[in-house]
Amino acid sequence: MKRFNPQTAVKRLAPELAIKRMTSEDRAVGVAVGAVLAGAVGLTVFNPVAGASASTEATAANAQKAAAVSHTSEKAATVEKAEKAAGSGATMSLARAKAHGWKVAPRAVEVSEVIDLAKEQVGIEEEGPGDMTKFHDWWVSTPTAKTLASDGGFSVDAYKGAAWCDMFVSWLGAQTGVKGMNWDAYTVTHANWFKDQDRWGQKAKPGAIVFFDWGAGSDGDIGDIDHVGIVEKDNGDGTVSTIEGNSNNAVEEKTRDKGQIVGYGYPEYA
Repeated sequence: MKRFNPQTAVKRLAPELAIKRMTSEDRAVGVAVGAVLAGAVGLTVFNPVAGASASTEATAANAQKAAAVSHTSEKAATVEKAEKAAGSGATMSLARAKAHGWKVAPRAVEVSEVIDLAKEQVGIEEEGPGDMTKFHDWWVSTPTAKTLASDGGFSVDAYKGAAWCDMFVSWLGAQTGVKGMNWDAYTVTHANWFKDQDRWGQKAKPGAIVFFDWGAGSDGDIGDIDHVGIVEKDNGDGTVSTIEGNSNNAVEEKTRDKGQIVGYGYPEYA
């Protein structure tokens, strides 16, 4: 298989597929590259904008973000191994946790702590010519991102300026130490992880990780997922209040129709 340049924009489904910027008409749902045990690379382009009419907002938001790359490599399970160690009663030092990208060691975390942290990020926008955020900066510094890049045969720099809705969600988990959230930069892989852990469902709960498909909505499959955020609350009227990164190139609070939602992942809150 040829190595690919993840910063080159192309419109083709090939092993070296890599996308930096695309229009809403070019939205793709992901491409698996390579053998599973060798470390596959997933790419997706999703509509980062939010609102009652995703297509309307997409028209207003040019230069959408490209998809971040991800994995199915066994040796990329740094986060999951740390969580299991914490769950088994093993003590993980703060120094070791920080070396792996956590701010604190994995621990029992209340839902309200994660939601409050997410709300504190509302209004943060991309900055500079590289469209970077502190969520990009954190992600590219982690061993997880570096391992995924190595397994996929590309530079970790490919994550810089890429679509960051899942980086935002992962950052929330790393900052608070919540277990059972896992980290990823590719929404489809992240959703599949929740499903594999039997922590996937259709009920909106505060603190749940919510996955969207702008096309088929709730009729879509995990492979169709475009975007991710965190649930603040179920409004009881067919809508959900969420907090999302990479929504109109910023962290925003949104009200979403449940018809846009493929499913929810449930972290292990206290």
